[in-house]
Amino acid sequence: MEKKSSKQRLIKPIDKEVHVAEDGFIVSKTDTTGRLTYINRTFMEVSGFVEDELLGQQHNIIRHPDMPRGVFKLLWQELKANREFFGYVKNLCKSGAYYWVFANVTPDFDERENLRGYYSVRRKPAPGAIATIEAVYEKMLAVEAEGDRKTAPDRSIKILQDHIAEQNQTYIQFMQSLDAA
Repeated sequence: MEKKSSKQRLIKPIDKEVHVAEDGFIVSKTDTTGRLTYINRTFMEVSGFVEDELLGQQHNIIRHPDMPRGVFKLLWQELKANREFFGYVKNLCKSGAYYWVFANVTPDFDERENLRGYYSVRRKPAPGAIATIEAVYEKMLAVEAEGDRKTAPDRSIKILQDHIAEQNQTYIQFMQSLDAA
């Protein structure tokens, strides 16, 4: 059976939240291009997809339209610099429902230090974090909807950076403060 690409599989978002269990960890691995090579059972349970529907697909198959492109540009900037990324992500379930996670994504190297892909562990976000990050993401999305589409992610990242600067924090400190909320 031929796998459908994420562009072929159009999921209509619905306003229904699925919650990650308190002790649940969503784990996945991708190759260097972002194609899923491993998913754990929790990933399937929360997203509603089965293994055959996910393996070989781009990880962005679960990208929710409420997520600013700037967040993913920032993620890839960090990964390409061989740094780990922390962030709050709203993902899309197969049913159209959504779920929030606090994500940690790290480059995965072999024994010779060659990049072989990326490893991601996601967990339930702190209760107070989502309201704060949603407000920032809404501003980022509004900026992305204006003007040149090509520069939209950079303008969006600036909104996030300005918000963090107003808090007198670094990006990591901001993520940690949300995680403690």
